[in-house]
Amino acid sequence: METVIQGPGPGKDAALDIYLDHAATTPVHPDVVQAMLPFFTERGGNPSSVHHRGRAANQGLESARRAVAGVLGCRPREIVFTGGGSEADNLALKGAAYAHRTAGHATSHIISIPIEHHAIGHTLDFLETQGFAVTQVPVDSTGRVSVADIERAIRPDTCLITVMYANNEIGTIQPIAEIGALARRHGILFHTDAVQAGGALPMRVADLNVDLLSLSAHKFYGPKGVGVLYVRTGTKIFPILHGGAQEHSLRAGTENVPGIVGLAAAFTRAHARRAQEVAHVTALRDRLIAGIQARIPDAHLQGHPTERLPNNAAFCFAGCSGEDLLLMLDLAGICASSGAACTAGSTQPSHVLIAIGTPLDLARGSLRLTLGAENTEAEIDYAVDTLERIVHELRTHRPHGAEAESHPAPAVTAGAV
Repeated sequence: METVIQGPGPGKDAALDIYLDHAATTPVHPDVVQAMLPFFTERGGNPSSVHHRGRAANQGLESARRAVAGVLGCRPREIVFTGGGSEADNLALKGAAYAHRTAGHATSHIISIPIEHHAIGHTLDFLETQGFAVTQVPVDSTGRVSVADIERAIRPDTCLITVMYANNEIGTIQPIAEIGALARRHGILFHTDAVQAGGALPMRVADLNVDLLSLSAHKFYGPKGVGVLYVRTGTKIFPILHGGAQEHSLRAGTENVPGIVGLAAAFTRAHARRAQEVAHVTALRDRLIAGIQARIPDAHLQGHPTERLPNNAAFCFAGCSGEDLLLMLDLAGICASSGAACTAGSTQPSHVLIAIGTPLDLARGSLRLTLGAENTEAEIDYAVDTLERIVHELRTHRPHGAEAESHPAPAVTAGAV
């Protein structure tokens, strides 16, 4: 018999803890914790040390490298461990850009899209201050970019194309393999921020036609503060951290061996169970979307209707503010988000929603619900019931004639990298 969830009711401390914010982060799986524990204690040596504890740590490090390479279908030496997805993105973009400039090219040009995570967008802003040229190719109203539009943006000095695999806010999946094939035909490096896609979509780098690919462990039930940059053999990039010769001299600093072991355990587990877990969250996502669309007027689904992450349901609710939605959902025991966690506290509507043409008034009412393996149908039904009540209350009590500008933009509290 299906469990019936009773909500705590308005104004009461939430007795429930329904987590619908898996795009921001995922809980570390118990099996991953167990894999990590020895590397905090008896195998906790520095992997660069030659004594037995150092060798034990190094064995864990290299075993993790082989495991990640196995999922990606690449050589272990092509795996560079980083301090997270944002660092991996920075290393890919800055490393490739400076390597191109140092090779003697007078100008260097990079192509991207305007809905990238800020780890990409802000890095590109920085590179522009350093004299690099950047072209942002527009996306359509679903967040998809046209491969033909990217091809039209290519210049003789284009050295890098960077397009995210799947968007962290609206869930739209990009035609990565086709963009990669285009880049290869033109002899241009291709990077994808695959952080949101890491545990949910196919990851064989040969099939994706990528030269550089970023991942972050905490998006697929691994620990925070550890990531991966895949660097295809022969790809020239410069390090952005200088010091020791760790990670093939591309990332100085003593490796976070427990975190790296946890990343590998989480990544291999995610892909061993990917078909099963994708089917589970897809069914819940479709139930959630159908329930919201059937019961809440003026609820606008954001992102591509079919080419979207299996766990992502992103909406904008007319006549509501995202901040109010989040606060009231939290009081009802539901964790959700509006925008991206790395920009928490922002007073501006999402750059992603603005880039896809969402009207400003509507963009202020954004809500992202992202599902995980532990969520249930009962939780989804409770979320729909609760959201219907909250939206009705917010619209009913909205001051008559109030302009959108009188409502603060939602605090942005969920993310990608």
